[in-house]
Formats: sequence, structure tokens, C-alpha cells
Amino acid sequence: MSSMSDPSTPEISWFGALCDDDYEFLGQPDPNRASSWEHCSDIVRTADDNGFDNVLLPSGYALGIDSTAFAAAIATHTEQINLLLAVRMGEMWLPQLARQLATIDQMAGGRLCINIISSDIPGEALESAPRYQRTREWMQVLRQLLDGQPIDFHGEFVDLELDPPRAQTVSGACPPFYFGGFSPAAKDVAAAEADVFLTWPDTVAAVATTVDEMSALAADRYERELIYGLRAHVIVRDTEDDARAAAERLVSKLDADTGDAIRNKSLDATSVGVSRQAELRDHAADDGFVEESLWTGVGRARSGAGAAIVGDPDQVLAKLRAYQDAGIGAFILSGYPHRDECDLFARHVLPRLEHAPLKPRFER
Repeated sequence: MSSMSDPSTPEISWFGALCDDDYEFLGQPDPNRASSWEHCSDIVRTADDNGFDNVLLPSGYALGIDSTAFAAAIATHTEQINLLLAVRMGEMWLPQLARQLATIDQMAGGRLCINIISSDIPGEALESAPRYQRTREWMQVLRQLLDGQPIDFHGEFVDLELDPPRAQTVSGACPPFYFGGFSPAAKDVAAAEADVFLTWPDTVAAVATTVDEMSALAADRYERELIYGLRAHVIVRDTEDDARAAAERLVSKLDADTGDAIRNKSLDATSVGVSRQAELRDHAADDGFVEESLWTGVGRARSGAGAAIVGDPDQVLAKLRAYQDAGIGAFILSGYPHRDECDLFARHVLPRLEHAPLKPRFER
């Protein structure tokens, strides 16, 4: 079980945009912002220079470049930032994956974290229950291998007897697992196997309800404690009017058909979590705000995290602190264009937040 020494000090992470998800205007592809080594490494190095604690490196098949190969390369081009590498469960041979992750952690000097992805793998579709059973088994065995333990495991999806690879992480222990999902099966796997439970943007009250529900599930069913992370976009400007204008400009060239096409490209486009993001948009006011400083317009052209924290520096800071009060101990933020918004957030908000990476605070 893991614990965090100071939950009042959140981890503040940025987003690597590896999945062709960078725009000046949503729905208007820009070849200069397409996923590539040059573009994505520039975003990650900017986040590192700006003092962010971690950076999410998302995984896609039809979208963008490979996250694992990218993580190995960027590990040698960054100094302090942790690398939250997204790994799709079932996509790679487990012993090979464990060796790759241990090697990347060595290349990064112990800065690797793992974002567990449970969506369908390319060319294969599973119902929710077996898909999450596969995820559970992969998380269990991957943790054992990265903890340096031998494997004698015989499940529905994993059947292995072998010693761990000689290559181990810098700490000799498995990096923390970040994982999110909103179906009953996903929540049960998270309660049992995850270290950080990730939720997408929602109202403060709804996020607090999720934290309470997952805390009870993890404690009552598995005698565990979780840390909670929020994945959201952010638009911060000198004034509220400027921030709202930037939000409107972002979607000013978007039409409904293009937005639908973008959302439906994702392998998890029909998940419970994505459905909740659509519901949030449906309950928003005409200007797209569903509550103070929470704007749902970005979800018109994006599967997954579909809302942004929008406002002046004081408003954005207040919103983040409201989520902290609701139980959030980690934030994974992004904005469009990603490098520009990374600089803006680092200038206006990050210096006013006491923050630190989660990984050194994990105890096993």
C-alpha cells in the first residue's frame, strides 16, 4: 500500500500531446503542431524548465507517435520532471514491458511513473468485464516484476512462471500506477491495484463525491488508501474577460461534424467516463460554463477530459484549491496550444502553488 506524506501539497503535471492533440483552433489541424519528436519534446522540455512535477505521455495507436519509445528518448533530454508514461494493458508481452519500463526508469534516473490504460487494443474489442479483468491481472503481474519478485501466476489472461528481469528500476520497486475509470469494473480494479485514481474534470461537488466513493471502496474492500488526481485543461489570462475570450477563440472555427469526428477517433470514445463528459456539456449554460470557472467547450472536440478551468490567476488558483479541498492531490493540466499555455500557467499560477512530485512520497 502507498501513502503520501503531505496530501496538502499537490503534484502539478503538464501534458505531452503525443496523440495529435495540439491546436491553436480546435478542429483545425496544424502540421506544425502534429505529434512528432520535435514538437512533443519541445512541450516536455518546456514543462521541465517551467518547474512542473510530472508530465503525462499519452498513448494512441492511430493518433501520434509511440509513447514508450518517446519516453525513452525524452528521459535523456530532461532534468527534473517525472515522466508519466501511458501503457495500454494487453498491448505488449508482459516480461518485455517490465524490462522496457525498468530500463526507461534507469535512463530517467528514477523519474518514471506509469499511467495504466484499459481501453481496447488495436484490432481487438472486449466487453468491459473481461477487459478490466485483463487490466487487473496485468497490473498485478507488472507490479510484481517491477518489484523484483518471481512470477507464478495463472489467470484468465496471464499465465506465467518466470523470474523477474535482471534490469530493475532505480529504487528497486515498481513506479506508482496512475489509473482511472468510471464503470463498476474499473473502479474495483482501481481500488485494488492503483496508487493514484485519476478522474476527469467535473463540478467540485461531483469530484468530492467520487473521492468519497473510491476512498470507501478501497478501504472497505481492500484495506487500501488511494491518492486522487484530476485531469483537466486550463486557460489562464491576466483578466477573466481575456480568459473567456481565449476560450471562445479556441472553438471559433469548430463545427459540430468536425467535433464529433475528433471525439469518435479515440478507442475509449464510448466509455462511461466519456459519457459523463458529454452529460456535463449538456448541463452547461449557453456560454459553456457548468459552474464558476469550469468551461465545457473544449469537450466539443475532444474525447476524454472535456472541460477547462478558465479565469484570471486568482480564479484559477481558487478553483484548484477547491478541488484540493475536495480531496485532489495531483493535477494533470493542459491547454491549447500546449507549449504556450504551459508558459502562461507557469507564469501566472505555478509560483503561487506549493507543489511537489508524488513519486518520492510513496512508501512501500
